[in-house]
Amino acid sequence: MQQRMTTLCLGVWDHLVKVADVDGDERIGEAEYKAAFAAGMLETPAAFDSGYQPFLAAIMDIADADHDGRLTEDDEVRWTGALMGLPEADARAAFHHLDRDGDGYITTGDLLAAIRAYYFDEAPGSAGSWLLGPLDR
Repeated sequence: MQQRMTTLCLGVWDHLVKVADVDGDERIGEAEYKAAFAAGMLETPAAFDSGYQPFLAAIMDIADADHDGRLTEDDEVRWTGALMGLPEADARAAFHHLDRDGDGYITTGDLLAAIRAYYFDEAPGSAGSWLLGPLDR
């Protein structure tokens, strides 16, 4: 799982370098990142959502053990631990913040909402503030 996610993330990085690295130094400065993000991801809500769909599909493909299109709490613990080294207790806490309707599952929609909140919602308790685990570890 970790190798596949690493490959996916490196592919995302390569794409980002192609569209954002204006000066060709193979690095993306803050201004380059903001300009590329605004130009490609913030034009419309649909553009933002479509930018994350391949990443979310890959997460679901890898992490969804029973392939039902939803992540269980154990799925969340397994993939966040493998990819980000998130401790189990933190992953379980994050799961409950991301499961917006409290049905015991995280869907692609829940993840997308958390990503949107990560970028646009500064409220301390928003799903975005829990996307990568607690902020105060």
